[in-house]
Amino acid sequence: MRKCEVAVLGLGLMGGAALGKLLEAGVDALGFDPVGPGSDRGSSHGSCRIFRRFNFENPNYTGLSDEAHAGWIRLQSESGRTVLTETPVLEAGRPGSAMVASSRAAAIATGRADPVMTAAQANKEFPAFNLPGDWDVVVQDGGAILHTDVIMRLMRARAATRVIAELASFTPRRDGVSIRTASEEVFAERAILALGPWLGRALPELAALLDVTRQAVGWFAPSRADSVVSGRFPIFILDRGPDDIVYGFPDFEQRGVKAAPHNHGPVVGPDDWGPPASDAELRSVSEALAALVPGAAGPIIDRDVCLYTNTAPADIRRDAGEEFIIDRWPESRLIVCSACSGHGAKFAPAIGQRLARLATDPSYQAEPFFQLSRYSQFA
Repeated sequence: MRKCEVAVLGLGLMGGAALGKLLEAGVDALGFDPVGPGSDRGSSHGSCRIFRRFNFENPNYTGLSDEAHAGWIRLQSESGRTVLTETPVLEAGRPGSAMVASSRAAAIATGRADPVMTAAQANKEFPAFNLPGDWDVVVQDGGAILHTDVIMRLMRARAATRVIAELASFTPRRDGVSIRTASEEVFAERAILALGPWLGRALPELAALLDVTRQAVGWFAPSRADSVVSGRFPIFILDRGPDDIVYGFPDFEQRGVKAAPHNHGPVVGPDDWGPPASDAELRSVSEALAALVPGAAGPIIDRDVCLYTNTAPADIRRDAGEEFIIDRWPESRLIVCSACSGHGAKFAPAIGQRLARLATDPSYQAEPFFQLSRYSQFA
């Protein structure tokens, strides 16, 4: 039986970053994933994600963003490939928007100048927009387009022969973890499970705390193409009211403006990737663009589906849900990483470092708000 110190099951952005950190540290590690770069499945598929330094979800994320940004810049420098395209982030919402207020507070807490802007100023600076005059608006620096397809290919290439591109099952043992693929069996002293929407299937005890939701994504042919190109148009997040947040990107691929709802879609299974996003699923996005970003509004020219894996609200160390899980699994040699709730991709280098430390440093613990003990059933 082949042996290794640490096995990583799932090589999306989180698992790929963890495997990279382990290999850099000289750890005998192997990664397992049948899904390769360029696939249209998996939590990290597709060309891009948003990087934000200032995050409305959790005020503790600014340090995590800075740590991750350093990792992305290092990867960009070492590879000579574009990993980040620096882009402002415009966040806007109805008067009193908690999203805008939280993002603004996160920036001010670092000593930055107040990023607030009037809607009239934002519409003038970015002519594709037509924000209502009474809306709350902030425009943040520290944002970027994260080129995930490029990153996935770089991570996989750097891991090289340490990747086993096969479906793997695992069996916890007292002294480690047995991992089996169609062609071989591997014994690992510890295993990291970065399985995205498949985590609840792998650990049924966790399934009740996870919801996998179908998220529609569209690309729109802009009515004013010159106003939405990268460099003239920001990443945007628009809070139109309860459960109605729409986000989007500049047309940096000459593919149209990518935009999608951030509110949760229907609960689905981890293998339910089809059919393509429908007009009905993207109606809220079409309406938002027509009303608020008319320069980006137009026919849908491409479609995709993403799956969010969302955590339930915690009941011991209380949170509102949609927080990450980064922790050791009780009474085992497993480390769990998943439930990134649609906003974790940007943090992959920082989360990968935490996973590598959990697997190699018995004294290390991730931040309390990431730990399983925030739930009573694991406390």
